[in-house]
Amino acid sequence: MNISAAYTTITNPLSRADWLLSVMARFLFAALFLMYFWVSGLTKLGDGVLGIFSPSVGAYAQIFPRAMEAVGYDASQLSLFHTMVVLAGTWAEFVLPLMIVIGLLTRLAALGMIGFVVLQTLTDLYGHGAISEVGTVGAWFDKAPDSVILDQRALWVFLLVTLMVKGAGPLSLDRVLFGDRA
Repeated sequence: MNISAAYTTITNPLSRADWLLSVMARFLFAALFLMYFWVSGLTKLGDGVLGIFSPSVGAYAQIFPRAMEAVGYDASQLSLFHTMVVLAGTWAEFVLPLMIVIGLLTRLAALGMIGFVVLQTLTDLYGHGAISEVGTVGAWFDKAPDSVILDQRALWVFLLVTLMVKGAGPLSLDRVLFGDRA
């Protein structure tokens, strides 16, 4: 047996393990990001049971840092638009990761998370001023693969794109609800 035939024999089963990418992507999302986003979401909740409908001052400061500074950190001076964005962002931090982990409307949830990561990144760069922190922003094609913004978030998005393209895989609510079409 030549090297080419041996290689093909060994690697051919991997082309039939398409499901592995979906399952591993969801597992890694759960292991790395579920609690990250949920804990972040918890910091945005207001007091009491109805706190999910009444965001904390910190929620506004995290999402609209410059606007909050401009109004002296008095969220009541911000518009309904600001409140709706903060509520949507807070709820997204709970709902979208959960949907990915259980495999419910996974492609749509992954797309939503990509949008969330893009907005989070823009807020970090311009709202919180990270754009001027070279070590935080980082640079692609350099020797350091650990910048918080460019390097890490590129990997986050790659993981989410994998879920958008491949779907949730066989161990998911998508498969239960939609069968092989999922």
